[in-house]
Amino acid sequence: MVITGRGSHEIADSVEREIAGGALEAGTVLPPIRDLAGDLGVNPNTVAAAYRLLRERGLVETGGRRGTRVRPRPAAAPREAGPGAVPPGARDAATGNPDPRLLPDLAEVLAEVARNRAGRAPTLYGDPPVLPAMEEAARSLLAPDGVPTDALTVTSGALDGIDRVLRSALRAGDTVALEDPGWPSEYDLLAATGLKSVPMAVDDDGPLPEELAAALRSGARAVVLTNRAQNPTGAAIGAERAAALRAVLAGHPQVLTIEDDHGFDLVDLPFHGVFGATRRWAVIRSVAKAYGPDLRLAMLAGDLVTVDRVRALMQTGPGWVSHVLQEAFVELLRRPRIGAREADRSYAARRDALIAALAEHGLSARGRSGLNVWVSVPDEAAATAGLLARGWAVTPGHRFRASTGPALRITVSALDVADMPELARAVAASVRQPGPAV
Repeated sequence: MVITGRGSHEIADSVEREIAGGALEAGTVLPPIRDLAGDLGVNPNTVAAAYRLLRERGLVETGGRRGTRVRPRPAAAPREAGPGAVPPGARDAATGNPDPRLLPDLAEVLAEVARNRAGRAPTLYGDPPVLPAMEEAARSLLAPDGVPTDALTVTSGALDGIDRVLRSALRAGDTVALEDPGWPSEYDLLAATGLKSVPMAVDDDGPLPEELAAALRSGARAVVLTNRAQNPTGAAIGAERAAALRAVLAGHPQVLTIEDDHGFDLVDLPFHGVFGATRRWAVIRSVAKAYGPDLRLAMLAGDLVTVDRVRALMQTGPGWVSHVLQEAFVELLRRPRIGAREADRSYAARRDALIAALAEHGLSARGRSGLNVWVSVPDEAAATAGLLARGWAVTPGHRFRASTGPALRITVSALDVADMPELARAVAASVRQPGPAV
């Protein structure tokens, strides 16, 4: 490890090069600020500023007495491992993608959009960022769930919406309450933007009210919740839990609430939200899981100030979400396709079969909605390796959890119900005998 530089940016760039080149591996502790300042002959404040830059880039994390360490997962890493990351010969229960068999044919839809656009003037700078038909569609999908639609916009997916809402209201150093276990991209986003996270434990009904209350008492200025198909546990917020969370939030009207409803049109469970419990709020309804990850589009409703700030941030960045994608989504809504009820039945049958098969082997698992089953294990690293040796690729739980216990995330979308007894036997064998199968 060779760290050089005189200024904070030079020092940070030097460390970043070492991380990118592999000389600084995940978990490596960086030198204490005063020690590195002495080695480089600079003021300790310069090194502190360099470390702060590295945190803002999502490259390192600060652990109090544990020092500053290279993050286990760089913020620039892909959100999910692609199919190519599954070793040859292994069954894919890891990659987190929806079942392609349940997705619409985007090529056919885009061809229809192209035919409809023939002879029309092209979209130009200065045109309205949200098409009237897209706005009408968003209102028709959000209003039945009670979500106010006076202020609406469109972002490039759920994470883009979450990012812009957080940037519109917070500054580096502010704290955000996140689900634990939860979506790693949210933790990565906070690390990359200089925000701090405080975990909230979840059960099958979402974040526990007492955990939310503790996070707010600790100074959280924003809360991110998943309404349905929570990644990785499959939790879904019900009416009773939503009411309890709203009651907690009512005592903190200044807190920003962000709801991620990526389970839209995938999960046949009703939407229950906390929107309006505080003055600043946003509901983000992504279409990627139900219509395909390449359809980078999410509907965003919120209070007038929040939505207006997101619109402004869009104008300083991409400007708008492609009208082609907006027209494609509107066209998809006009077409008959497999709906949430059928998709949910398909995923639920697989989840239920796996949970039941695991229970026969004395293993605790949960997965109320969505694509994933969350399996508690005593040693996730050993279980992951054991499963791989037996021909199954799963995702170790450490990627998702902050302070909860070890587990595995098993994604069922690339599998069938008939596969579940065999998978459950492999999980049980890997827990009891982590080494290669005999």
